[in-house]
Amino acid sequence: MAFTIQFIREFTRLGLNRSIGGVLALAFSRELSPVVTSIVIAGRIGSAFAAELGTMQVSEQTDTLRVLGSNPIDYLVTPRVIASSLALPFLTLMCFTIGMASSALLADSVYGISINIILDSAERVLQSWDIISAMIKSQVFGMIISIVSCAWGATTIGGAKGVGESTTSAVVISLVGIFMADFALSYCFFQGAGDSLKNCV
Repeated sequence: MAFTIQFIREFTRLGLNRSIGGVLALAFSRELSPVVTSIVIAGRIGSAFAAELGTMQVSEQTDTLRVLGSNPIDYLVTPRVIASSLALPFLTLMCFTIGMASSALLADSVYGISINIILDSAERVLQSWDIISAMIKSQVFGMIISIVSCAWGATTIGGAKGVGESTTSAVVISLVGIFMADFALSYCFFQGAGDSLKNCV
């Protein structure tokens, strides 16, 4: 909704009301939805993974698993990595849907730009690759969050203080990894001149 305010303010002055929905759809699908969702997940789930595994490490629960013949990586880390990789695309799609819906409602109720204009513009601009690229990005981000958080948690030392430090470090490194991966994937996915907006200008 904050992006909608900025776009409407500038695009209305240029007489490009019919392009607002398309620009919002591209911004949400390609960047905002996967990145913002991953940031929230890194803060919520990544920190939980690091804290939980860190507590298990300093209380020697992982050593107990090894004594019982279980591999802590297979038992504790692999399910979290798979779950994060599968859940992030669905959450990203939910973020995109809610973002577009709230932006369309804001444009209609506050700025008098019809919801139909916003949604029609978005439909004409969006291509299947835009959604697919968001799903790929979110899967990669989910892997980064879970692997980093589990690695930092599983290597925790120093008791309760070490758990706190590992949790903080895991979130920070996850965020840096997300931004770096986002740049690399965007550079690979979207090269050359684009023509997505030509249909709504």
